[in-house]
Amino acid sequence: MTEIHPGQRVAMLVDAQNLYHTAQSIYTRNIDYSALLEKGVQDRELTRAIAYVIRADSPEEESFFEALEDIGFEPKIKDIKTFSDGSKKADWDVGLSLDAVTLAKKVDTMILCTGDGDFSRLCSHLRHEGVRVEVMGFESSTADELVEATDRFIDLSERPETFLL
Repeated sequence: MTEIHPGQRVAMLVDAQNLYHTAQSIYTRNIDYSALLEKGVQDRELTRAIAYVIRADSPEEESFFEALEDIGFEPKIKDIKTFSDGSKKADWDVGLSLDAVTLAKKVDTMILCTGDGDFSRLCSHLRHEGVRVEVMGFESSTADELVEATDRFIDLSERPETFLL
């Protein structure tokens, strides 16, 4: 697989809900999206950065979405769905996967920021297509099959002072 080199075209796709819940449950802190983007991309050429977020009618949400844009992310926003039994659901798995497959033709490296094992098949597909796949996540909440399906795993919990606010 391709090694890291300057000029390498990179896309970063962030499963914001996954990272948020892990950072909150383990550290009671938030993700530093600026550091995530900077350390993930390194000295390579950023083609696209997308953060997949959920709107849950929280007062600070809009300022968070704006902050993501200021950092360099394109926020893709989905409203949370509430069902008649009171249960709630919101995930971006299909949307993130479709974007990754579409972007694969335009990049050398795809960085997925998640711990969700559902993306392991996506990683295998991208690698089969010749795309280098890197995953950034917290080791304790990252599925083993996801780590095994990547070219490189970056454990955010090794440097909480860098990746958390």
